[in-house]
This record gives sequence, structure tokens and C-alpha cells, in this order.
Amino acid sequence: MKVVNWGAKGIESTKYAKVVPDDTVQTFRNFLSSIVQHQVKKRMKRDGLLILLDEFDVLANKKGLGSLIKSLSSKDVKFAICGIGQDLTDLIEDHASVERLLEQGAIHVRPMPEPEALAVLDKAEELYQGELKFDLDVKRDIVDVSQGYPYFVQMIGKSCVTKASQSKTNRVDTEIYQAVLGDIKNGVAFPTLESAYQRAIGTSENRQMLLHLLAEQTEQKTLFHEDVGRIFLKHARQDAEDFNVDYLDQNLPRLLDSKYGPVLRRIPEGQGIYEFNNPVFRLYVRLRAF
Repeated sequence: MKVVNWGAKGIESTKYAKVVPDDTVQTFRNFLSSIVQHQVKKRMKRDGLLILLDEFDVLANKKGLGSLIKSLSSKDVKFAICGIGQDLTDLIEDHASVERLLEQGAIHVRPMPEPEALAVLDKAEELYQGELKFDLDVKRDIVDVSQGYPYFVQMIGKSCVTKASQSKTNRVDTEIYQAVLGDIKNGVAFPTLESAYQRAIGTSENRQMLLHLLAEQTEQKTLFHEDVGRIFLKHARQDAEDFNVDYLDQNLPRLLDSKYGPVLRRIPEGQGIYEFNNPVFRLYVRLRAF
């Protein structure tokens, strides 16, 4: 492994981190030591290195990572993990002493407050330099249905811009916004989310209804799960009876099956407790017609 440091006159000086055969962890440790010594401290004049592991939740196999992070963390090297609540459980199971570090350093990123979500659309108007305008009530409606998730604000906002362009107007008013909502309800606005929706429900109307009942359920929030929201199967049973949804227990497994998503995951802390893998997908289901 090679660390390159460019001098003031363009002269390259190199340092090599020792590779240890059949020992990836020790090789990586040597690599980090070389990075900190020659790049971070000498060249960048910084105190240490922060390694950011983004989208940690999409990593299917996290086995050994808790131990790896524990063994590599030092006063010079720190790790930051961006993921969801279940990731914390996976790491603690992998290395019990990691729990102390998580308790000391966990930062819960909550859904975006309304003023900040509105600012996303304000920024879009600014970038268009007066060539595009969102009506204020439309902005507020977009923020409301997006529930503090900026990615969904951006998705709906972009669809509104496209719809306005197709209608040869530079104003996103209620008519344009309702047309976008109509596209979402009919499954033509967001192909990726619609594909996930169709995989989840298959050909079962009962499963489709169950998915919507779960998506509409009032969220039960805790410190590390507020960004997703827990749902309880027992709360859906009464609604399922009211809507004549049969075979609830037979329709649930597909929503948990990795071959079809999965769109839900079990919470190991109790029986019949689940959460949506993707909170934006949950919002999409709420807007989707059935």
C-alpha cells in the first residue's frame, strides 16, 4: 500500500505501509498508521483521521466489523458510522464492548424540521434565478407529506419542476402539484419505488392492503428508531378485520423476504414488532393508490 505526498515543488515522496500476508486487519492497521503519520499529521497538519462509513445499513454482512472498529480505534483514528438503529445492535452483537463507545458517541439524526425542509425548495428557486416559483401552500404540502425526509422533498420537487416544464409554465401551483400527486398515486412518478412496491405486493390484493395498513400505522418512536418508526402487527390486525383483509399472517412473510425487497425488518426486542427498511418507501406507500 502506498501513500503519496506531493511536495511544494511537485516532487513526489512515497511511504509504504507493510503488507502482512494473510492478515488483512494488520495490513489495514499498518496502512492507517502510515496515512496518519505521513498524510494527516505531516502534510495536512491535523491531529487525527476520521473514517466515515456511510450507508452502513446496506452492508449485508457486518460480521467482524465491530471487532475491527474496536481494534483500530485510537486517539489518532476514529470511526463514524452512518446507518440505522439496527446497525447498532449488529455491532454490539459482534463486539460487546462496542456498546460503551456507542453510548458515548451516538448522535441521532432526526427528520429535518419544517423550516429546513422548506429551505430545500427555497434553494431550488434560488438556483433557477427567478425562472421558477413554488407557491407557498405547495411548498408546505410537499414538506408535510415528506415528513422531514429531504430526499423525498427533492424527489417531489423535481417531479413538480418537470411537470411545470411540460405544461410550459414556470410556476408550480396547486394544479401542477396535484398532477404530480396523481402520477405518484398511479405509480408512474418514481419507477424505482414503484418497482419495490410491485415486488412487495406481488399479485395479492390482501398483501397490498396489509402493506398500506402498516404504512399508515402511527409510528412508535424510540431514540435510535425515530427515523424509521416501529410498527406493531397486533395494531394492524383490527384494521385488517375492518377492511376484510384475510390471511394476514400468510401475507406478511413476503414483505420480510429478501427476494422481494425486503420492505420490512423484524425488531428482535419483541414479538410482532417491525420497521420499514426504507422510510421514504413508507411515505411512498402512503401516497400510492390501492
